[in-house]
Amino acid sequence: MTTNLRLPGRPEEITLPALLARNAAEHGDLPALSWRAGPHAAEWTTLTWSEVRRQVAVLASGYTALGVERGEHVLMMMGNRPEHWLSDLALVHLGAVPVTVYGTSAPEQIAHIARHSRARVAVIEGARELARWEPLLADADVPLERLVVAEAADAGAHRTYGSLYASGARTHRADAFEKAWQETRPADPLTVVYTSGTTGDPKGVRLTHRNLMLQAVRLDRHVDLPEHAEHICYLPFAHIAERVLGIYLPLLRAAHVRLCADPTAVSGAVRELHPVQFFGVPRVWEKLAATVRAVLAQLPEAQRAAIEAANDLARDRAGHRERGEEVPAALEASYATAKEQALDPLLRLAGLDRLAWTASATAPMPIDVVRFWAGWGITIMDAWGLTETAGVCTVNSPDAFRLGSVGRPIEGVELRLAEDGEILTRGETVFAGYLRPDGSVESASDAQGWFPTGDIGRLDEDGFLWLTDRKKELIITSNGKNVSPALVENTVKEHPLIGQAMVHGDGRSYLVALLVLDAELAPAWAAARGIEAPTLAALAEQPTVREEVARAVEAANARLNRTEQIKRYRVLTEEWGPETGELTPSLKLRRRVIHDKYGALLDALYETAPDTP
Repeated sequence: MTTNLRLPGRPEEITLPALLARNAAEHGDLPALSWRAGPHAAEWTTLTWSEVRRQVAVLASGYTALGVERGEHVLMMMGNRPEHWLSDLALVHLGAVPVTVYGTSAPEQIAHIARHSRARVAVIEGARELARWEPLLADADVPLERLVVAEAADAGAHRTYGSLYASGARTHRADAFEKAWQETRPADPLTVVYTSGTTGDPKGVRLTHRNLMLQAVRLDRHVDLPEHAEHICYLPFAHIAERVLGIYLPLLRAAHVRLCADPTAVSGAVRELHPVQFFGVPRVWEKLAATVRAVLAQLPEAQRAAIEAANDLARDRAGHRERGEEVPAALEASYATAKEQALDPLLRLAGLDRLAWTASATAPMPIDVVRFWAGWGITIMDAWGLTETAGVCTVNSPDAFRLGSVGRPIEGVELRLAEDGEILTRGETVFAGYLRPDGSVESASDAQGWFPTGDIGRLDEDGFLWLTDRKKELIITSNGKNVSPALVENTVKEHPLIGQAMVHGDGRSYLVALLVLDAELAPAWAAARGIEAPTLAALAEQPTVREEVARAVEAANARLNRTEQIKRYRVLTEEWGPETGELTPSLKLRRRVIHDKYGALLDALYETAPDTP
């Protein structure tokens, strides 16, 4: 539902500090922020909204004492911990601009952002970050002057977060704090988000209070949730999705943010908290689906049959809702019984039994994954947008959705398609331009305000947008045919053994692929067939597994046209991830990195003629 909370002004006139002031005054006793004090801590530490504002005020004074001024950028590289969340708000209250850097960034990416942003201060987590940031203090080309370290034991000679807070407590003046945030205007920058650099150096996207407050208000109108609902915050704050879902929307809704410092522990947090909302990028939903499938494979046949029958009922019910039809009473009754008896017990074990809103964005969601979750009564509301659009441009909602699409435009957003299918957009949530090193902004829109998104798609007769691929990632074969790599990759990944895939063939006469076994499901698949392999690498060498992968590629090719078919492939022995560089922090393929890393292998796949015509 749209939040019924009082807004402290018209949506286009709100600033983030005004929302925090409202929350402290009108919802001060409600929980605002919770975290665990350490990786093995059992209890949550919680701040109310009034306590959050008091700590933000003290921190703002600490950053002022450090010399941070209105309008300057402050870099942060920390996990999802309270020092990060509270510092973000404190800097905004000063009129400074928080800029979060991905924790998986390579030293050269960090150096680029530090040079480009002209930041003098960076707030980092501990020893791991210090090793990458400390050399920049001696780099004459980098304006960085000071590091603040959250983990006091790792700080060495650098300023600690604790001492910064203490200085703020000594110097805090309430009148100066209130005066500073009230000088902030909606057109002022709220943050700069650097793109994750799938194809080159990260670009700085400057977003204003107006961009992001309008985004929050308009997105809230598409989400059917109880007021003050909890949000499990586990994606990096360097990603626009978590900045909106984990900072700006909770401020708007006076909601409760649960910080999950370790993203790999999010499944455990879900099992514990049984959230009513959950957002996951496509790879997260794929991995969760693989885990459920692995559990199903171990169940007795009779129980699996009952679950599959319930899955069919759930998908049938979702189909009626998708078409805007009333669900027949008999089907609704049968589904309710099957859900209670067959689906809910497993959903409860996974912590997924209370979900009222589930969503995904950042990349096309494989349709088989969408249909899988629909079979559990979980309709993933896929959305689409970019950092440059302050988050979502289009969204599915409970009263209007098409599974496999990314929904319709939100209020205030216009879409049109260029002749080559590229999606163009304009509206008040679209950024003004990319940050230049001198602090000015370079527009990326045309004279009429249309921003070219780089995504290719189509609009159906009901106004739903369907993504095809990224414009820069389209493969053009040697005979001039355009191929969508995402289409081919998602088709082959429908087999449960295949967890990751990348196809290649630009300027070539046919496509080849690199395939990676699913780290969760492949071992379970093998164990069910009596195959013992201690590692994913050993599993990839098993003849039975290789034969099944060949059948998976053959089945995918049967559904693709001749140009799209995979002629040769190689099964790799290690999973791709952000730490090893093949994926962005939001789990999208870094194709250039994969091409560079496996260039010799890809070339070798073309050295002999393919086995199929």
